[in-house]
Amino acid sequence: MAVISKKIPAPDKVEIKTALISVFDKTGIVDLARALSARGVRLLSTGGTFKAITAAGLAVTDVSEITGFPEIMDGRVKTLHPTVHGGLLAIRDDSEHQDAMKQHGIEGIDLAVINLYPFEEVRAAGGDYPTTVENIDIGGPAMIRASAKNHAYVTTLTDPADYAELLEQLSADDGKTAYTFRQRMAAKAYARTAAYDAMISNWFAETLSIDTPRHRVIGGALKEEMRYGENPHQKAAFYVTGEKRPGVSTAALLQGKQLSYNNINDTDAAYELVAEFLPEKAPACAIIKHANPCGVATGSSPGRGLSAGARLRFRFRLRRHHRAQPDTGCRNGRRDRQALHRSDYRAGCHGGGKGDRRPQTEPAAVVRRWPARSACHGPDGKDRFRRPARPEPRQRHGRGSGTQGRHQACADGAGT
Repeated sequence: MAVISKKIPAPDKVEIKTALISVFDKTGIVDLARALSARGVRLLSTGGTFKAITAAGLAVTDVSEITGFPEIMDGRVKTLHPTVHGGLLAIRDDSEHQDAMKQHGIEGIDLAVINLYPFEEVRAAGGDYPTTVENIDIGGPAMIRASAKNHAYVTTLTDPADYAELLEQLSADDGKTAYTFRQRMAAKAYARTAAYDAMISNWFAETLSIDTPRHRVIGGALKEEMRYGENPHQKAAFYVTGEKRPGVSTAALLQGKQLSYNNINDTDAAYELVAEFLPEKAPACAIIKHANPCGVATGSSPGRGLSAGARLRFRFRLRRHHRAQPDTGCRNGRRDRQALHRSDYRAGCHGGGKGDRRPQTEPAAVVRRWPARSACHGPDGKDRFRRPARPEPRQRHGRGSGTQGRHQACADGAGT
């Protein structure tokens, strides 16, 4: 619905007759302008974008010609004008809006191609206060929000990656765009301006040492979609804020399959934990499972730190096992310890051979052979959660059981 109070429905297809192009990132903009011009679309532009399109030999009109007002104040004021925003916000099927457009000489704008000043890049590069403030875009977000609000009639593009899809739409529908496409582009536009404003507000809070601002906004850009979320049936995605602080978000995957949600969560916890130790003193190792530290140690070399961390993890698990297990009648629980060592510890950290506890594989591959929690409903209708009794520890069968256990751990999805 274009205007719900007047019961004006949104049209499905809208022809692109006039396009406003004003971008800082000029990736692919000349090719887009050339394709639009070939379809007879009138081009409007500003500043550097106008110069780039003109240099390509294409017909383009400067915005100041339609507003009758020159660009002033070092470019701070150029598109903040009723002629521009009226052309973006006008409801084409509303007779009152049409009368206002004729009275004030406003022409409709059907396509807005806008991207913003590089505030994120300037901040990340460590720009000084005046330079960073000067790169706060004003006119760009205003035009994006105006055109996205009126997506019933206006197509809004904020990402060069969407240029190709726009041209496909125009080719398929005789120069028109579909309502569903305009909706998706509007949603993307508002997400872009929201993340942009979040970056600005957080920069101010950081620069002015405001630890607890009245409103805190977190925004980021999609880095990748995860294979699954915390559980296989859930979805997850990885977003980055643009900060250059070393960590998982700035690391590169050198080999192996794409990381899952739990992989990234555990890796971030491990990185932040070892970062607490001074590297000039000794290498540190942290072993993490479900974001919980299971073993932390330092050593004279990374290998020794890893071995020490694995031993700490085993001792911790052994103590927890005996606190939770009932008395089996074995003196000092010796039989329980042997069974635990053979089944759980060997599965992930054991290299084979009786009594050998050297971690031959990734320590994070240690798995518990306990059933997961199950849900049931109580008599009062509320959910109850219970954990079934633990099964008996697996017994060793032959000398090769260490290798078999290790393969079984991998098959069960350990190490994620």
